[in-house]
Amino acid sequence: MKNENKYMQMALKSAYKGVGQVSPNPLVGCVIVKEGKIVGQGFHQKYGGAHAEINALNQAKNETKGAQMYITLEPCCHYGKTPPCTEAILQAGIKKVYIAMPDPNPLVAGRGINFLTENGIEVALGIEAKKAKKLNEKFIHFISQKIPFVALKIATTANGKITRSDGKKWITNKESRLKVHQLRNEYDAILIGKKTAENDDPSLTTYLLKNGNDPTRVVLDSNLVLSEDQRIFADGNFIVVTTEGKSDQDKQKYFKKGGKILECGKEKVDLNLMLIRLGEMNLASLFVEGGKEVYESFLAQNLVQKVYWFKAPFETGGEALGVEAVLEEIQRKALDASQEFFDKDLLQTIYLKP
Repeated sequence: MKNENKYMQMALKSAYKGVGQVSPNPLVGCVIVKEGKIVGQGFHQKYGGAHAEINALNQAKNETKGAQMYITLEPCCHYGKTPPCTEAILQAGIKKVYIAMPDPNPLVAGRGINFLTENGIEVALGIEAKKAKKLNEKFIHFISQKIPFVALKIATTANGKITRSDGKKWITNKESRLKVHQLRNEYDAILIGKKTAENDDPSLTTYLLKNGNDPTRVVLDSNLVLSEDQRIFADGNFIVVTTEGKSDQDKQKYFKKGGKILECGKEKVDLNLMLIRLGEMNLASLFVEGGKEVYESFLAQNLVQKVYWFKAPFETGGEALGVEAVLEEIQRKALDASQEFFDKDLLQTIYLKP
């Protein structure tokens, strides 16, 4: 492996530390190298906080002149919540900047690279670009489409059932459930339908993680019939998506809990409009957890970019609820897939055709 790739991979690993903390901003990591020695390393730690380049420069202190910088994303060149990083790079005397990928944000989009080259700083673009794009797939989708990146999570038995006939609650094992909480931590919002809320009364938090970030809970309820005592309404971090024309009296029970209500559609919830509204709320990614009708609606309208399919190694029968049509649609639309095991459970991560 070339040194350039090694340092960029270190920057990518560092960038991932910002998961759950920086959205709707991108995940960014930075490594500064001088004479073969790493003198500074940083990542974007918190939305509104210092960018990765600044954190790395601060760590490097006075060892930046003539150094090389490795950044997972093109540095910003505009004043936002923080000053432009390009100015800081210039002032620090950095000689060469390696950038994994350009920033798709129209406020940057090549301007950062142009500023550096116009001021005599050598730029190398594209090292580990594929990994950088995957790292920020949610940000890239959101900044270009203005709606959240949507991932669907489904857990089934080996014969395609999402419930068990023996009365037990869980289909997947403890290792898989921990992975689900890690995935929740990566997304801004998490969505279920009314039936799942009624049947399972889930909390939809990341309680299995030590320092997890709880996503905003979104529930589809066309008639506002869910009880305010549901666990998803335990605090104000929730959104109820319903249809138009609901009375203030019907809404009041959710407002008292501190939540928000979105009216999207007339007879049933308009998922496209909902995604637009969630995007306007700066929710850049959405994790869809069920149930069957919700899966079907999102897939039928081509609103899913990615699927996490957990498959347990046993079959169930009787009255268990099957989702064979959902699984067939996922497989029909599959573009690319990878797999890993959590004990004996299989997780297939599937990207869908647009």
